Amino acid sequence: MAARPRGLIVTADDFGLHTRVNEAVERAHRDGVLRAASLMIGAPAAGDAVARARALPQLRVGLHLVLADGDAIAPRERIAALVDEHGRFGSNMVRDGARFFFLPHVRRQLAREIRAQFEAFAKTGLSLDHVNTHKHFHLHPTVLGLILEIGREYGMKAMRLPFEANAPRWLRPWIARVEARLDRAGIAHNDYVVGIAQSGRMDEAAWLAALADLPHGVGEIYCHPAVAGERALSDGMRDYRHEAELQALLSAKVATAIRRAGVRLGGFGDVLAR
Repeated sequence: MAARPRGLIVTADDFGLHTRVNEAVERAHRDGVLRAASLMIGAPAAGDAVARARALPQLRVGLHLVLADGDAIAPRERIAALVDEHGRFGSNMVRDGARFFFLPHVRRQLAREIRAQFEAFAKTGLSLDHVNTHKHFHLHPTVLGLILEIGREYGMKAMRLPFEANAPRWLRPWIARVEARLDRAGIAHNDYVVGIAQSGRMDEAAWLAALADLPHGVGEIYCHPAVAGERALSDGMRDYRHEAELQALLSAKVATAIRRAGVRLGGFGDVLAR
C-alpha cells in the first residue's frame, strides 16, 4: 500500500474547561497555527466554547469524552455507579477500568454516559471532526468498543490514535490493537501524536524540535493552551505551562517550520479526507 501524504493536525484539548482555555483557542486559531479543538461538552465553560466555535467556521471541533477526573452529563441517578455525590468521575482509572470490564451494570451506565455526551455535542449543531478521550481512556478495550458502537450513530469518522514515537515497548502492542480496531471499524486516525511526553510543556522549543524530525504519515500535535490566570485550571495541571503553549501556537518560528516541513495542515476531516 502506498504511503499517504504527510499531514499535520494541530489540536487543543480541554476546550470548554475554562474561559481562559476558550480565549486561547480562539486566539491561536485566528492568529496562529491551531486548526482543531477537542470539546469537553460537560465542562463549566462549554457553552462559551460552543459560541466561539460557531463564530470560527474553519475551526474543526471534536468531542473530548470525559470518563475520568471530570463532570458527567447524564443524570446522576442513571449513572450512580460511575460518579460521586457531585456527579463527578474519579481519577482512579485502574480501578474504574476494571469495573468497566468486569461489571455489566457498570458497562450499561458507561454506555449511557458516552451516549449522553455524543447527544449533547450533536445538539450544538457543530460538525463532529473527531473524537478522543480525556487522559486517553479509549485505550481501554471496553471504552473503545462503546465509543465505536455509539459514535457510529452520531457520524463519528475519526479518532485520535495516541501513539508517540517514544512510547514504552510494553504499550506498543496495546496501541496496535487499538489501531486495528479503528481500521476494522472504518474510523480514520492519525499515524502518530506529539504531546504525550511533553504534556503541558509544548512550548516553542518543543514544537521546533518536533517539527525538525516529523515521521512520515499523518501526525497530530496536541496541546493545552490557556491565557494566564491566578489559579491552576485543575489539580492535575498545576505544573502545566499553558501560556507558553499558547505562545508556541502564535509563534512565527513555529509557523515557518510547519511551512518548511511541507505538510498538509488542518483538522482530522481536512487531513484525513479520502
